[in-house]
Amino acid sequence: MSNRTFTMIKPDAMRNGHAGAIIDRFIKEGFRIVALKQTKLSAEKAGEFYAVHKERPFYGELVDFMSSGVIVAAILEKENAVAAFRELIGATNPSQAAEGTIRKLYATSVGENAVHGSDSDENAKIEGSFFFSGLEQF
Repeated sequence: MSNRTFTMIKPDAMRNGHAGAIIDRFIKEGFRIVALKQTKLSAEKAGEFYAVHKERPFYGELVDFMSSGVIVAAILEKENAVAAFRELIGATNPSQAAEGTIRKLYATSVGENAVHGSDSDENAKIEGSFFFSGLEQF
């Protein structure tokens, strides 16, 4: 079990002006920000990041969406970070997300669901390293 997880605030939440409220929520829920940056993924980089989904029917739409605007990438730290963060963000489908979760509050659909959250300790490390060098993590 790791104490770190990776997240992205997705283009929909950025366009809708929710980044500040979402980051504030991370902090209020006891996560420490280890690394943080605003960036824009090219279609190539989005495809590389989501390569695990390459054979799935939604892959092309996902890549298009994730390269459609600015994102905020972050590594967060807290005890049992992956599980705690998955609980905070809620179900992928915002209509099924628990009240008060980030996706219930800020997502508009399954495809535009405001935030990404790592699904395992192993993926958290891989995903965090995709965006941040060791020198960028504090």
